[in-house]
Amino acid sequence: MGRIIAIANQKGGVGKTTTAINISACLAEKGQKVLAIDMDPQGNMTSGLGVDKDEAEKTIYDMIIGQAGIEEVIQKDVMENLDILPTNIDLSAAEIELIGVENKEFIVQKEVHKIRDRYDFVVIDCPPSLSMLTINAMTTADSVLVPIQCEYYALEGLSQLIHTVELVKERLNPVLEIEGVVFTMYDARTNLSLQVVENVKDNLEQNIYKTIIPRNIRLAEAPSYGMPINKYDPKSAGAESYMRLADEVIHKGEEE
Repeated sequence: MGRIIAIANQKGGVGKTTTAINISACLAEKGQKVLAIDMDPQGNMTSGLGVDKDEAEKTIYDMIIGQAGIEEVIQKDVMENLDILPTNIDLSAAEIELIGVENKEFIVQKEVHKIRDRYDFVVIDCPPSLSMLTINAMTTADSVLVPIQCEYYALEGLSQLIHTVELVKERLNPVLEIEGVVFTMYDARTNLSLQVVENVKDNLEQNIYKTIIPRNIRLAEAPSYGMPINKYDPKSAGAESYMRLADEVIHKGEEE
């Protein structure tokens, strides 16, 4: 049965979507069967994996409002071993359409659980807010992976996210855990990056991934070409880091 990982941080600009795109693609390259689910209305995961979000006939929005089943929305083999549930800006209206709908927190879970057995991993990119879409992602997921930017305010907002995860676990999804924290945008030239890493390690009782994602020009360029970093520049520091992170994610499942 596939492991479902939501990638969440309500702070924008922390490398959340970059992590969602590249971990999906790197897991797929390592021979894992992966479903990427884009639940951020900006649709950057969709376009970053080479799918034209405005051309998608059916998106996760259609699934959420009950106009389409998951089978109709999945775009198969966008890369080898990688399928996607695409999204676009329409999804931003879902929040309003769900007002008054019963069990609206479980709409995505119900659909995804129908097909999770076909995949080794399901990776969900959450919007940068603690919205109903994020709650849907968390009721669907087994765990939440949190990217943290190596900057001064890194810990701000993190306690809020952990509190949300705990509430969802308590009330809606008893199996939900924090998968771990991954540091992004690490700049080896600054003492600040190092201090942030040390500070988080001292203050956080969470699993912290050994792999640290560097600040990397190639990583920033890749999405504009609709490619994950392992396809755009497989020799770059960014690609090597995400391949290592994918290994850690795979082996974390084996340890348990």
